[in-house]
This record gives sequence, structure tokens and C-alpha cells, in this order.
Amino acid sequence: MKNKFLKTLSVLLIIFVASCTDDFNEINERPDALSAQDVSAKFFVTDTQQKLFAPNRTPFWRGTILQSDRFSGHFAHGYAQSFISGENGWSFNFWFQEFVYNWLADYNSTLTAFTNFVKEGGSLENDQYYAISLIMKGLYYQLYVDTHGMVPYAEASDPDITLPKYDELKDIYTGVISELDQAISLIGNNTSTGSGVEKLGDNDLFFSGDMQKWKQLANSLKLRMALRAQGAPGESFSAASVSQAISSGVLTDTDALINRDINISQWASATYGDVWHNFYGIAHWHVGSVLLNTLQDNNDPRLSKYAVPAKGGTVTIVKPTEGGNVALIDKHVAFLKSTLDRAGAEYTMTESSTEININMPENTNYIGLPTRLSDKPKAYMDTNLFSEPSEIVRNQKNSGNPIFPWVVMSAGESNLLVAEAIVKGLASGNANQYYQKGIEHAMALWDVSSADIAAYLSTEMGSLSGSTDQQLEKIATQRWIANYTNGYEAWSIVRDTGYPSSVNVSVSDTDLYGLGGELNGAYPGRLQYGSSVYGNNADNTNAALAKMGPDNMATKLWWAK
Repeated sequence: MKNKFLKTLSVLLIIFVASCTDDFNEINERPDALSAQDVSAKFFVTDTQQKLFAPNRTPFWRGTILQSDRFSGHFAHGYAQSFISGENGWSFNFWFQEFVYNWLADYNSTLTAFTNFVKEGGSLENDQYYAISLIMKGLYYQLYVDTHGMVPYAEASDPDITLPKYDELKDIYTGVISELDQAISLIGNNTSTGSGVEKLGDNDLFFSGDMQKWKQLANSLKLRMALRAQGAPGESFSAASVSQAISSGVLTDTDALINRDINISQWASATYGDVWHNFYGIAHWHVGSVLLNTLQDNNDPRLSKYAVPAKGGTVTIVKPTEGGNVALIDKHVAFLKSTLDRAGAEYTMTESSTEININMPENTNYIGLPTRLSDKPKAYMDTNLFSEPSEIVRNQKNSGNPIFPWVVMSAGESNLLVAEAIVKGLASGNANQYYQKGIEHAMALWDVSSADIAAYLSTEMGSLSGSTDQQLEKIATQRWIANYTNGYEAWSIVRDTGYPSSVNVSVSDTDLYGLGGELNGAYPGRLQYGSSVYGNNADNTNAALAKMGPDNMATKLWWAK
């Protein structure tokens, strides 16, 4: 029995663990030294975290970069030299959405295996690791359902059910919050998962094994989900959950981060740089115009942290001489000019019958690229006219340069969520204090200086004022800004709050924008299911769609505005 146990655990360790910890290296070097006393649940935690928040290049490229980062308005494709259209991804693309769905759906197997080991009666039973598994489950389902809508939850991990039913978002949110409460109770006053081999330590990519920080993460997630659910049809838990989460303690001073592994293969865990430095440079992207305009309008010091100035120089754009775009020359030139002017760019433009010449100071102007552009104005969107992401976002692995971490949950957002709860009358306290503390932490994460933070907090955008709606707009906008490089959450913020309103828009002008197939110009509400569900679980899938709405990107989720 002991040999069977060790054999099973050894195989699973090889499959599950992608970390480079000293403990695991020692096991690799001396597998003969492994005994039942050496096996710990800690070896499973790293992979459980990484697969969800730092996945391999396929879902990261096709999901995060090509879809959620663009839907959020943070990034944009469609510049003249790129092989990727600005409207690509705004309509259903099998090769994009299939891989995103498979990544999220398949993650349940990783999570379930870990949970089964550490739960009561499991081979590695430990109530603190079980609490971690419940919190990871909450993080997983919040991302999964906010991306796709109804999915299997209650029956998803039951080994006796091969065709699980789908659950409504209201029930999933209720269930996740209940399991977060269980995790919070299990952690209690514990600070560690145990001693010796049971001690989690550096195998925990978030908090190095600090269970009180895990408890705060659970409360922050509970607060985020409760506020998102507030006011949705049939919900009855949000008010109590908001109050409980704040009272128990959220991440007001600590960030949950995954530092980017600069050595690991992109096929195990990807960064923006893994895509940026591939494809011969023609798959680059620019920072979105709404984001950069918002930062510039408010003298936000994150501007130079998020983006670099446009390369500028002399840009020549040749006018088309045939085809439908000939009649659109004046409109496209005017659109380009309005984009540059809105950004406050310094430039001169001269126009002849055959071309347009733009002279722009080099490395001076911050100019965002509009999102969702069709191919019609693409030739006018020269890459040298627009800002790229900052180097810390797109740095290449093994280059000796820092790479910005993946943000699971930040102290900045947690404080902003508390401010939102106070403004909505769901909690007591000084909303402006939490608002400013949220901004301070969000900026500090990007190494903004204390002096620049203080200067920003003295501005109109740096403090809460105005009507309730105006205050909520400010909070939502700050949460959206703070989630730069976390497109899924930023996209959810826009769908939930409606802010920034210049992101949450419909388009109709096909001379400039792509309508997006079934979206027909609407803002994306969700991603479609993967094709496998129609072959493997068709009846339950169709039953879910009868409740939720059609399986297309236009269908709004339960909590969406």
C-alpha cells in the first residue's frame, strides 16, 4: 500500500509541479530518498496557481492579448504594419475562443486533484491546504463564469457524474461565497500550513505561505463578487457578504502577485514578451486610446509607467488609388487627425493628391490606438504614430530586464472596493480615505514616486466628490486603470459598471469600425463555449442556453449592465 501511495504521488508530482523550488529539485536529484513523510501538498500549490494566472502561450496570446486586453480598451491591434486586423477577435474566432474555453474548462481537473488530496479523508489531508483549494476554486470560478457565463459547478467535480448540468451565475456566486466563508473559517488565526514538510513557504507564489494573507485574499474576492452581484436579478446575499468581507479584513496593504518566471518556457507559462518578441515583430500591439487619453486628461503619473511615447519621426501614408477606400480618403484622414488631436499630440501634417506626410517629434507624444478598427482605415494607422506598452510589460525573458508580475488581486483594488461599498451605503467609513489609499497602492505597484502620488491625490480625480453616480464612476475608472495587464478583470469592470463609458460603447460606422458578426456593433458580453460541449454534453449545454441566451458574444451575463 505504501509503495502504491508513493508511486502515485511521484507521478503526480512530475505532472503537477512546474516550480523550481529547492525542495522539488532535491526530490529530482534523489528520488530514492522520497518517503511518505516527505510528500506534502505544498508541491501541488505552485502549479495550481500558475496554470490559472500564468498559463502557457496559447491561451495567453489568443485569450488575454487578442481578446480580453482589447475588450477592456487597454490594448489595440490594427496598425498599418501588423498582420492582425483591429476587428479580429471582436467577432467569433474559433482559434481564439476554443483555446480560452479549453484552458479554463480543463483547469478544473488540476484543481479537483489538488482538492481531493487535501480535503478531509484525502491522502494529504490538511485543513489549511484545503482552505487554499477553496480560495483557488473561488478565483477560478469568478474568472470562468465572468468570461463564459453558465458553466458546470455543483456537479463539475463529481466522479460519478459524466454529464454535469450547468449552474446559473446567481447560484455559482452564492456557492463560491459560501466556500470562501468555509475557507476563512478554516484559516481562523492560523499563520502557516504546518511545520516541516507541511510548511508551504516559497511554493506559494502569492504569499510565501502566509495564511492570514490568504484569508485577506478570500475576503477581497468575496467583496469583489458581492459588489458585482449587487442589484442583479434574484440576488439576496450581496449586502451581508460585503459587510462580512470588510469586517473580516481584505488585502488593504498587500498584493497577491505572481512574479514572472524569466527562465520557464513560454509553453509552460507565458509573458507579454513571449508574444512581442515572436512573429517577426508584426504581431505587436499598441496601448488603447481611451486608456492613454484618460491618463493624460488627469495628469496621471502612471502614463509613463504603462506606455512609451510614440516613435514619431516622418511618416508617409500613400493614398489608395483604387477600390472602395478611395471614396473614404477624406474621412480616414479626418479620423487620424482627430485621434492625434484628442491625444494632444505635437505634429504637422501636409497632404498632396497622392500622399499624406506627418512630421512628429520623436519619442515625445503619448498617443493611443483606437480599438476595434476595421481594415478600411488601417493603412493610416502607422505604428510610429502610436504608443507601445512600456518595456517592463513587454520585456523578453532571459534578457536581464524586469517583467511586471501578474496581479491576482491588488491592495489598490481592494481599497477601491471598500470605497465603493461605502458610497453604496453597504459599509460605514470614509470612502475618500479608501479611495485615495487604493490609488496610492495602485500607483506604488508601478513604482510611482511618493511625490507624484501626492500630487495626483490633490487633483480633482484624486479625491471623491460629486453625486453618488459621479463617485461610483471615479471608483470604477480607477479600478479599470489599476487592472492594466489584467484584461479579464478590466473587461468585467466595464461590463458591470458601464465605466469608462467611452469603452462600453456600441459602434455602427463600418467605414471605421468592425461590427463583430453577431455582436452587430455591440460591446462584447462574453466568450462562446468550446465546441466540445456540443459533442460531450449537448443536452445540458442547450438547457443552459435556454436560460442564459444564445451562445454568442452579444449575450449579456446575469450581473452585466
